Amino acid sequence: MNDFLVKKLNALVDEKAELEKQLSDPLVIAKREEFARISRSHNEITEIVNLYSLYKQLERHLEESKLMLTDSDPDIVSMAQIENESLTRQLDEMETKIQVAILPKDPNDEKNIVVEIRAGAGGNEAALFAGDLFRMYSKYAELQNWKIEMVDDHPAEVGGYKEIIFNLQGKRVYSRMKYEQGVHRVQRVPATEASGRIHTSTASVAVLPEAEEVDLHIDPKDLRVDICASGGPGGQGVNTTNSAVQILHIPTGMIVRCQDERSQIKNKANAMKVLRSRLFELKRQEAEKELTEARRSQIGSADRSEKIRTYNFKENRLTDHRVNMSWYKLDLILEGDLAEIFDALTDNDTQSLLKQMGVENKT
Repeated sequence: MNDFLVKKLNALVDEKAELEKQLSDPLVIAKREEFARISRSHNEITEIVNLYSLYKQLERHLEESKLMLTDSDPDIVSMAQIENESLTRQLDEMETKIQVAILPKDPNDEKNIVVEIRAGAGGNEAALFAGDLFRMYSKYAELQNWKIEMVDDHPAEVGGYKEIIFNLQGKRVYSRMKYEQGVHRVQRVPATEASGRIHTSTASVAVLPEAEEVDLHIDPKDLRVDICASGGPGGQGVNTTNSAVQILHIPTGMIVRCQDERSQIKNKANAMKVLRSRLFELKRQEAEKELTEARRSQIGSADRSEKIRTYNFKENRLTDHRVNMSWYKLDLILEGDLAEIFDALTDNDTQSLLKQMGVENKT
């Protein structure tokens, strides 16, 4: 284990002791919110410190085992060599766990999300592809026991969607889905293409962590709320009911419309949820822009060149360009089999963070 990591871990041991003093302080105990915050920090640090303690135990056992290598009994030496190999392997594995554990946590990982899918370049085929993406995420959500809640959609005449917005609610939704943000490219022969020529189309995906009122305050004076009859499919009951809600955020000009529910109250609540999440993401991007000018917005221009992933139907292949990896099971992926892809992206993110921290991962 390198000096940087040891120094950081020793500092966490000291911080844990300090937090335990605070948790026993009557003044802190009396302040419920502060006590809860300190408790969360203590729990996170304790997990890392416990791993470090186990690592040091393994180190001591390895040192003791190495002494046995000088024994005059060949059998004892042979046993010591086997034990040394096992302990060395366990130390490497434990070090990897510690490296991952000390990485800064994304504060949004536990949040629910708002997903926005929009057809990009490619006309009707782009709309069909947007529909395919929505179905893929719906299938994955079902496998994860996540709840899907529709907000708004604009179906295309040929099928699919020009735009579709929905909420995903469940355990650590953002931590998995955050890697989907960006432009997705599809290469396939459209059903209407008589010559069998492969077309390239795009759809863009935005993944917004759901913002609570405590995350972002919106002044009611900055909003204009309009109520109108819902449009689109859904039968006469939907079309003749004044339940659709459109909210304009005056300072930014941002407009959110929700018409999925028959209840005007529910539609307004969902529209506010989307608006708050969009404004929260805008605020987050502005903060990150101060750190790096290289960051681009999630949606971009949906141009074919701005792609994070390619779906090639002829080869039954999905390629993620961020990790330069391909999976030849596109048919299964479109049915929600996304676990391997998400794992690869998460691992890539972890390795990148470790590199930034100057920690070399041995795996």
